[in-house]
Amino acid sequence: MDYRATIMLYFELLFALWLLWREGLLKDKNRLFPALVLVPLAFVLRYCLLTYETLDYQDWIKVWIQSLRDAGPWKGLGQEIWSCNYNVPYLYFLSLFSLSDIYDLYLVKLLSIFFDVVLAWGAMRLVGALTKDDPGRKLSAFLLVLWLPSVILNGALWGQCDSIYGAFAVLAVYLALDNRPGLSVAMAALSVSFKLQGIFLLPVYFLFLVSGHIKIRHILVFPAVYIASILPAVFAGRGFMELLTLYLRNTGTIGDGLNYNASTLYALFNFDALSKTGAARVGIAMTFFFCSAIYVWLVIRLKKLNNRTLFGAALLFCIGVPFFLPHMHDRYFFMADILTVVLAVSAPAFAPAALCVSFGSLLGYHAYLKMRYLLPMRCGAVANVFALALVAVYTAMSMADAPEEAPSAPPEPIEEHS
Repeated sequence: MDYRATIMLYFELLFALWLLWREGLLKDKNRLFPALVLVPLAFVLRYCLLTYETLDYQDWIKVWIQSLRDAGPWKGLGQEIWSCNYNVPYLYFLSLFSLSDIYDLYLVKLLSIFFDVVLAWGAMRLVGALTKDDPGRKLSAFLLVLWLPSVILNGALWGQCDSIYGAFAVLAVYLALDNRPGLSVAMAALSVSFKLQGIFLLPVYFLFLVSGHIKIRHILVFPAVYIASILPAVFAGRGFMELLTLYLRNTGTIGDGLNYNASTLYALFNFDALSKTGAARVGIAMTFFFCSAIYVWLVIRLKKLNNRTLFGAALLFCIGVPFFLPHMHDRYFFMADILTVVLAVSAPAFAPAALCVSFGSLLGYHAYLKMRYLLPMRCGAVANVFALALVAVYTAMSMADAPEEAPSAPPEPIEEHS
């Protein structure tokens, strides 16, 4: 193990503790002890996993970094890298890694671990927005996310980067509920710019809009940030329209399978009676009707929408959209994993939703990492159906608790925060 990578991991540990100290969560000895024990242990566990290589790293990420190294980091950004279907913001990091003689695997995983911390911090702030800054619950959220099996396996073991787009997505929800609409949309744009799966969250922005949490002008922040994220690669030589339409052109790279080790509708039912194309169209139509049903349900109760209702809607989208869409992969419920932890901490009666979603995710992780199924994926699909039902109940109860006359939108003076 390279001592430099160990030092970098140590500084990420210090960063995690500094965030807790800055939040004022280490002043009470009842919180100080668990933080000083559980946070370092979470990093020790990650340290033990740093040397593990998956086929994804060997066949793809390692090749991409070497391509950037061979071409030169700046020139490499100006070229299309063979077999790479990631958007360029992630390649900026890989380009920097190509300049170092530290083992690429360590740098890739250390980046994900850094965003594990940002992700835990974002979940902590979101819990604070839902529980009036309850310090015990905020610390619980931070620790639970840092110890969540799918988070540990995703970055420290698998070397994937879902914690990056996930962190920006969680911050996007928090900032919207905290009445900072411009920053919220910017975070959503960064989430999508790193991974297309960030779009699972975007449907909730219609509800943010009609409830007054964001204005139409704030929507313009999204294309501005997204375009800014691809400009360095454009300056390096990539075509602007090529990068702007990258996700559209990459839709053919996800494969034509209806399900890739994911706890979705296609694991629950047998679609042999339909062609793959026909079944995919059915799934897309069901996704549309699912989102439309949520819109109708909540818009007609517009006066009762509050932060908990909007959070519940965001969680419904993050579970339901990948559940109904075809071609989903094992890691596509990552945002749902995190937001159900936030739900469990802020409303403990609904903690089974977190267990259900994590169970479904871990079945997919096991299928890839161990190359065999622990249980049929339909077991995870059933669990996700149960989680959807629980979140729907939570969302309905949040409106039942809201007084009819309470305004859901932020007052006008808040506009200065955008």
